[in-house]
Amino acid sequence: MTSPNNELLDLKNLGMASVNILHAIGVNTYEDLAQMGAVDAYCRIKSRGIHVSKVMLYALQGALMDVHWNDLSPDLKSQLVAEAEQLESTSA
Repeated sequence: MTSPNNELLDLKNLGMASVNILHAIGVNTYEDLAQMGAVDAYCRIKSRGIHVSKVMLYALQGALMDVHWNDLSPDLKSQLVAEAEQLESTSA
C-alpha cells in the first residue's frame, strides 16, 4: 500500500512542494483532493497567504483528470479561474 504522501506524488503535475502545500490545507490523498475540488483547494491555499499562480489551479485540476496542466483546454482554464475568483470574492 502506498503512503498518502506517495499517492499525491504519483499524480500528474504534483511535486514535493505542491504536496507539502496540499498537506497544509488538509489534503493527504487523491480522495481528499477530489472531494475538495481544485478550485476550493486553490482558494484555501491562497487564503493561507501562500503565493501560488494560476498554474497551481491548473495543476490541481490536471491531477484530478490525469492530464498535464498545459493540456487543459483554454475554456476549462477560463472556467476554473472564474470559479476561483467568484469563490474568493464571496469569502472575502
